[in-house]
Amino acid sequence: MHRRRRTALILSTAALAAAPLLTACGSEAHPGAAAVIGGDRITVAQLEGRVNEVRDAQRAAIPDDAQYAQAISKSGGLTRATLHTMVLDEVLHRAAADAGVSVTRRDVQTMRAGLEQQAGGRKALEEAWLQQYSVAPARLDDSLRTEVEAQKLAKKLDADMNSPQGQALFWKALTAASKKLDIDLNPRYGTWDVDKNKRADAKTPWVRQVTESGAAAGDRQA
Repeated sequence: MHRRRRTALILSTAALAAAPLLTACGSEAHPGAAAVIGGDRITVAQLEGRVNEVRDAQRAAIPDDAQYAQAISKSGGLTRATLHTMVLDEVLHRAAADAGVSVTRRDVQTMRAGLEQQAGGRKALEEAWLQQYSVAPARLDDSLRTEVEAQKLAKKLDADMNSPQGQALFWKALTAASKKLDIDLNPRYGTWDVDKNKRADAKTPWVRQVTESGAAAGDRQA
């Protein structure tokens, strides 16, 4: 996928490594839960369902057994990465709500249309999101909604995501939201400490490296 990604809402690896963001300790206090976020549960069954969606989509996209096995090996940590993405997205939603940020269906449709044009069509975009971020085609609109939400939050905070100061301001808002949500991860999936895992296990679409300098937030036209 040819990507001319003009978005300022993308964090550098260095910034992620330097900023201690969201911490939570896991416990067995919630049997059957993969995570508890603000009193709401992500059940193990829900998590496994999301992982199976990705695996099924990978299988459908890669009929060759050898190539499919190679794809699986490259995403061996999919369960943990999926859970961390689900949790981080919820933290973003809370931070956006606290800031008075909302996303419309039209916002998502506009972003999708632009990305499909860049990618070379709907199917090409779905395949790219599946390969790069382990997002099943059925979940693509949800993923794009989160991306729009993150961009709008950065704009509302007046956070220039091409600068360390802007990145720090953005993540400060997410840290505040995280503390309000009181995140509790099942220890089998690790701990919620970005300072240690640096988000390296989860390729969240709205958390990625800047690919074009001088980007303007929300500008996605080629």
